[in-house]
Amino acid sequence: MDSNSAPSTTGSSVRGKCDPAWSHVLEEVKDGKSSFKCLYCGKVYRGGGINRMKRHLAGVKGDVASCRSVPYDVRFQMGENLKEIGKTKQQAKEDQANSNISPLEETQEYEVVQENHASGGNLGRGKSIGPSRVSSKSNLGKRKVIGEMDKYFAPRTTPGAQLGIKSVLATKEAKKRVDMAIARFMYDACIPLNAVNSSYYQPMLNAIASIGPGYRGPNYHALRVPLLKEAKREVQMIVDSYRTYWAELGCTIMADGWTDNRQRTLINFLVYCSKGITFIRSVDASDMVKDAVSLFNLFDEIVKWVGPENVVQLVTDNAANYVAAGRLLCGKYRNICWSPCAAHCLNLILKDIGEMDHVANLAKRASQITVYIYNHVYLLSWLRNRKGWGEIVRPGPTRFATTFIALGSLNEHMHDLQALSN
Repeated sequence: MDSNSAPSTTGSSVRGKCDPAWSHVLEEVKDGKSSFKCLYCGKVYRGGGINRMKRHLAGVKGDVASCRSVPYDVRFQMGENLKEIGKTKQQAKEDQANSNISPLEETQEYEVVQENHASGGNLGRGKSIGPSRVSSKSNLGKRKVIGEMDKYFAPRTTPGAQLGIKSVLATKEAKKRVDMAIARFMYDACIPLNAVNSSYYQPMLNAIASIGPGYRGPNYHALRVPLLKEAKREVQMIVDSYRTYWAELGCTIMADGWTDNRQRTLINFLVYCSKGITFIRSVDASDMVKDAVSLFNLFDEIVKWVGPENVVQLVTDNAANYVAAGRLLCGKYRNICWSPCAAHCLNLILKDIGEMDHVANLAKRASQITVYIYNHVYLLSWLRNRKGWGEIVRPGPTRFATTFIALGSLNEHMHDLQALSN
């Protein structure tokens, strides 16, 4: 293991490993052998020590592959650290040549190791204060600091990573000011609070912190035009990456038809494979949904975009026009079969059951109970104050299954409703 990652001892004291790369690397010791895992790309390397992982993060070509997922600020910091170590080694060689004494050992950066008791072992390590360039006096052999690397960017705040010096020293009041600034923005913009559960929330805060004070966020136009185009391009790249799986594993095209509040018939096309579902496009099919040939032409266009050789089946509603269009498509492409949507079939089955006299009568009486409860404020208020009360599900006029869901909801509230008569 390189000297940068191995602890050095002076007398009985042990100096901890505190290379700045430790904040971005996990060390695992198994059977006395160490392996190192990059926190960004997840690759695991055995041997070579922390210097090898630093070259991995800095993108230095040689005995290790470059990390493609590391943030720019981390890559820059690792590169600067390697340059600093190189300068230190060169200075040591020059001092040796000039003074004819033993060369300095490789530059070490020291800090107390913080053991991660929760995970067991020594996976978590302290954040580096920053490397120091050292040289020796020609006659005494003592070290003196001749320079210090600037603290270029804020430390990582990835879950599981150790807190950096700035985070440790930050006061509770400072953190509260930051939290309140975020909270006021979300309250003022009426942003749903569950937005903080987004996988992009913490990376956004990390990116802002890495730039430092004075950063001005994107304006309305930037979010509406150039950044939106860039986000669309990224999504398109993700969709394109799935094409290899479509060709390798085969895929299913799913056509989900629905009607919006403007009475337009829209069809959402999705492609499913074992790796996941990809949304392709949404089409306004109001002028073609009644014509099987027009639907066939639309389906054919989607199949050609995905690749006829990659498609295994087409799933649509089982209305007569969709059935006819599916047969035309299967006639053109022998490797594609058409299948009706199981959810739509169940919906139609429930519709037929709901039209039976005794079921329709039961649903009508249940609806009268629901209407009576919600038309009397006193009764509704009394029920809402009961422990464990939840709102009664009311049937939707265009959803056949909701009739049975509403009946089930009334059955769950049976004891509360019976208590009204007591």
